[in-house]
Amino acid sequence: MKTAILGALCATLTITDVHAATATRAPFGTLSDGTKVEAVTLSNGAGMSAKIMTLGATLQSLIVPDKAGHKDDVVLGYDTAAEYLAHPDFFGASVGRYANRIAKGKFSLDGKTYTLATNDGPNSLHGGPKGFDKRMWKIDSVANGPEAKVVLSYVSADDEEGFPGELKVTATYSLNEQNELRLEYRATTSKPTVLNLTNHSYFNLSGNDARDVMGNLVTLHAMRFTPVDATLIPTGERKAVAGTAFDFRTPHRVGDRIRDARDQQIRYGRGYDHNFIVDGTAGTLRPAAVVQEPGSGRVLEMSASAPGVQFYTGNFLDGTFFGKGQHSYRQGDAICLEPGVFPDSPNHANFPTARLNPGQSYVNTIVYKFSTK
Repeated sequence: MKTAILGALCATLTITDVHAATATRAPFGTLSDGTKVEAVTLSNGAGMSAKIMTLGATLQSLIVPDKAGHKDDVVLGYDTAAEYLAHPDFFGASVGRYANRIAKGKFSLDGKTYTLATNDGPNSLHGGPKGFDKRMWKIDSVANGPEAKVVLSYVSADDEEGFPGELKVTATYSLNEQNELRLEYRATTSKPTVLNLTNHSYFNLSGNDARDVMGNLVTLHAMRFTPVDATLIPTGERKAVAGTAFDFRTPHRVGDRIRDARDQQIRYGRGYDHNFIVDGTAGTLRPAAVVQEPGSGRVLEMSASAPGVQFYTGNFLDGTFFGKGQHSYRQGDAICLEPGVFPDSPNHANFPTARLNPGQSYVNTIVYKFSTK
């Protein structure tokens, strides 16, 4: 009887039951100064895998099956670690200390003004010329399933790129058997500072770099967005999306309104490069965005704990970016969804605060769930 029961139980075991998720650590090349780069590949039993590189705590590849079971890489990037430094375009990177823009590279804390490098016209972008995307992170731990996981850490020195306080940061990537890739950023500081960490992956769910994303259906769970000026700095307004080209409360194709020259905001962004205010309570993990790719059937559902998400349609990819397999990346070839506090929050008292004090813990959680339709 016991043998029969055991046999029946084994026959009904699913891939989840046998804890198939694994984490594999391996070398990933050498930089010009001799620095060794490593990568950890998280894989599950459903055919999904994510490769995370120590340079920039970068999501270097993300393999996801389509509706027919074919596996493709759905994020843009480069084949070698050295290319990420030679062409610093934030593909898949963990960006900070301040993801997105700070106006004129200046902000004030407790009566003191801090000046940052301006690496995006008149503004500071993604932490400056040598932000977290260009730093070597350390692998703290690697673990196998049922949820495969890697924890990376980086210590940012006081005054690095002009930001106050020594910052201790971790980035934890984990992959489960439900095709959910979870990313959690945590940080503490030795002095009052400003902080906004996010991941800057460029998604092309077709898995085909020759196909753009204009036909992708996008839903953004956001009733409002923050309009910008000509340099892409928020004006401070929180504008309703209703009746505008920014209304993605129901699914819309990316290309439906992206060329509407009547919309000043579209002209400023050269497409979509705007912060959307995610519905619900900031600090809680809640639905933020859905992307559907009709050809492959792939669906990406993103949940986030941050108050906002930057929706960017690769407007500055100009065909001179040669990525994996020497494919040329062009405008509109990918979608970025970057959860965080609002752009230029340190200079807007009416925006969610980006301030982090000693004794506090910063947390930003993002979940990317993949399925097919």
